[in-house]
Amino acid sequence: MAAELHLFGDRRTGSAERALAVLLCLYLAAITVWPLGQLLVAAFRPGDDGAALGVMRDTLSARATGRAFRNTLVLSLISVGVSVLLGGALALAVGLLRMRWRAALSFLILMPLVIPSQTLALSWIELMGANSAILKPLGLAPPPGRGNPLYSPLGIALVMGIEHMPLVFIAIHAALKSVPADLIEAARLAAIPPRLVLTRVILPLTYPSVLAGGLLAFTAAVGNFGIPALLGIPGRVPMLTTLIYQRLNSFGPSAAGQVAVLALILTLMAVAALALRAVLLRHLRLRVEAGRPHTPTRNAPAWAQALIWAVVLAIAILPLAALVLTSLTPAIGVPFSLQVASLDQYHRVLANPAVLRGFSNSLILSLAAALICALIALPLAYLVARRPSPAIALADLLAEAPWVVPGTVVALAMILAFLPPLPLIGVSLYGSMAIILIAYLARFLPLILRPVVATARGGDPMQDQAARIAGIGLAGRIAHVFAPSVRAATLAGAILIVMSAMNELTLSALLWSSGHETIGVMVFSLQYEGSSTAAAAVSVLSTALLLALCALAELALGPRAAQALPWRG
Repeated sequence: MAAELHLFGDRRTGSAERALAVLLCLYLAAITVWPLGQLLVAAFRPGDDGAALGVMRDTLSARATGRAFRNTLVLSLISVGVSVLLGGALALAVGLLRMRWRAALSFLILMPLVIPSQTLALSWIELMGANSAILKPLGLAPPPGRGNPLYSPLGIALVMGIEHMPLVFIAIHAALKSVPADLIEAARLAAIPPRLVLTRVILPLTYPSVLAGGLLAFTAAVGNFGIPALLGIPGRVPMLTTLIYQRLNSFGPSAAGQVAVLALILTLMAVAALALRAVLLRHLRLRVEAGRPHTPTRNAPAWAQALIWAVVLAIAILPLAALVLTSLTPAIGVPFSLQVASLDQYHRVLANPAVLRGFSNSLILSLAAALICALIALPLAYLVARRPSPAIALADLLAEAPWVVPGTVVALAMILAFLPPLPLIGVSLYGSMAIILIAYLARFLPLILRPVVATARGGDPMQDQAARIAGIGLAGRIAHVFAPSVRAATLAGAILIVMSAMNELTLSALLWSSGHETIGVMVFSLQYEGSSTAAAAVSVLSTALLLALCALAELALGPRAAQALPWRG
């Protein structure tokens, strides 16, 4: 009994709270520990010759593995360079200069964070192709017959760098907000030139954030599937995520051991980057006296504002504009003009039962994932903030695991765990909507759990104590006292889950089956089959849906949107 009290709480912890802790731990074990454990078992199993670690030995020694690993490492590092250069320059411009429409500019900078990777890749394909509706009239498109320049290693690195640029932008922009205004004013009073104020006062304070944001961008690049799939497969540039997809697509579950080893390599790369990020944040953060935060006082010159807007529009609007124009053309290879522009592709895709199923399935899955994750996050956050214990601390840590590891790894773990018939009921979940939903529940739980826990820890625990003294049970305290205090954070997290799951591809690309398509799968499949105009139409519709969700989130959260939504940073 004493051991149970120590594991699940102290003597203030009631039996109902201990029972709730046990149930939450079992839930997380079922959707996280068991699948990831199956992945480790498959990776370390003996080979066909019975040799210990034979599957790992054969996979690691294969030429395809070495090539995919090198491409993943090198292209991810190059993409980080792109992210740091773009994100750093834009963060300095927005954070240090006064300009009109800064909020709109910040939203456009963060657009790649909102747009799914497959849509972003497709929009850049249409922008840079030989039939580009934007570059061809300007004489800047590749000549007919020449391949798209993005179907190359540098093309993959460039688009991944643009997609992950907001991660660096957010990190540096947050660091600039913490720079004390007194420090900058003192430097100016000392007649230090503005260039030296920037290079010797401001920039050194942002270096830890640059490194942290860059490592976060590297982690995202390592696990990226949409861009390597749409650019790397046609360009014959294999990466670990696409090699896993192609092996499972070609050999099915019989290749589980090999792809488990590949997934383990991905996991180690991502975890190493995140561990290094944690160390850097702990040891390299510069300590300065807190004071009035710096706010931009210098008006940006007109030429600088024009240059900044030109760069942002080039990376955020031009590709989407090319995508929209492509969706209005009647067929592949037909140049865009007002005479041929029509909505025929939209009529065709909306009449396609598979596309309609994709939208319907994605909507159902994303809403169900948001609702269930909210129902799990509220009691778990309550116990983390109000009744901490070793078991709950472990559960809180386990909830992060599927978000830390790449999505391809999570999808593979779900296949290994739920391909065999489940105990007692004897039913396999593989090929059903249920396995996609479970993957979403595991992957996206931190999106709602983290803001709710942060809000709960900053709240007043005396309300819970008063409710307990008044004889209100655990369910009543969570529903009527705790939940209202974290309502905004819960709503923001739920909206983020819906937005993330609505156009998700990395998980569903490995888990979908006929009749259970998602929006991301339909975009990828149509493009892979050569129906670029139809893929563009579906992408435009899904992007419009995402932007509508962004607007809904702004309206639903009101004044609290600035603290809760990532694009408000």
